[in-house]
Amino acid sequence: MEIVVLGLGSNMMLMQKNGFSVSSEDILSQACVALCGLLKNVRFSSIYKTKPRYVENQADFYNMVVSGEWYGTPQNLLLAVQKIENDFGRERAKACLKGPRTLDIDIELFGNQIIKDENKNNPLFIPHPLLNERQFVLVPLLEILPDSADPITGQPFRQILSMLSDQGVELWKRYKNLKV
Repeated sequence: MEIVVLGLGSNMMLMQKNGFSVSSEDILSQACVALCGLLKNVRFSSIYKTKPRYVENQADFYNMVVSGEWYGTPQNLLLAVQKIENDFGRERAKACLKGPRTLDIDIELFGNQIIKDENKNNPLFIPHPLLNERQFVLVPLLEILPDSADPITGQPFRQILSMLSDQGVELWKRYKNLKV
């Protein structure tokens, strides 16, 4: 068993076959329900509205972090979260890298493990290579795991966050309002 940390993000509505659309906020909430079927002792951060990074000409993102106990391999977790992404309309083969998406789930941490699996079909790097530069992950991460630290350097994430410039991360909805 490992404590895992997943970063969730969405900035596109999901169009359903019945013609109704599902908002990014509802996609995150429904993804959390799906994650409760994978993880034990699940904890959820609040939802944060964040300015896009990397590809700036797109809608704001809604981000959060989920933590829980996983009883499998990192590769099996990757496959499981990619299936959830697919269930919410994510098509990695057609998507613009760092562009708009209905749902993105990144494995940020897998216990204190350091993983560099360069499998070209489905690479896996843990901790997430961009974790320490992303306020939209660090802010919600510290909300639920305030004493956590980078497994590579041992540096507290709180200290790493304090060195980052403002990236437009704002609290959108507190956890207690999340319907799971």
